Amino acid sequence: MAGQRTTDAEARALASPLRMRILRICLHEARTNKQIAEVLGMNPGSTLHHVRTLVNTGYLRAEEARRGARGAREVPYRATRRSWRAHVPGISSVLIRTFLDEIEGIPADELEVSRLGLKLNEHDAAELRTRIYGLLQEYAARPSDPDGTPISLLVTLHPDRSSA
Repeated sequence: MAGQRTTDAEARALASPLRMRILRICLHEARTNKQIAEVLGMNPGSTLHHVRTLVNTGYLRAEEARRGARGAREVPYRATRRSWRAHVPGISSVLIRTFLDEIEGIPADELEVSRLGLKLNEHDAAELRTRIYGLLQEYAARPSDPDGTPISLLVTLHPDRSSA
């Protein structure tokens, strides 16, 4: 599932499971640095560097500043969805670590997991990749439903060394 080439700075920005989680946190709703830190259980000072890195590389965008509960100026951030098509060498392990971090603590009965082993010729394997990517692209292009339930999906295709 190749995407658009990234600069070194963009690739480094996405090479962190924490930054990938920040993008997910800001995907459907703009969040301030303080709100991001609360979701992650971190100090806002610790998350600010990561937020700025994502803003500087175009993966997050700052929305119009607003006044917070105590009158302080707050800047909400929203994910730009650019990371979806980014081609970052070696990103697979980062995405898997991010996935594991995100599902930690979710009850097993709330996870839908499927595993399938196939043995396909080159043509059929290419068709499978194209169809999976096409379906993901179709859903990624849909606008978020304000009343919808946020869900996450990780698709991994890998050589099956156990039955080679």
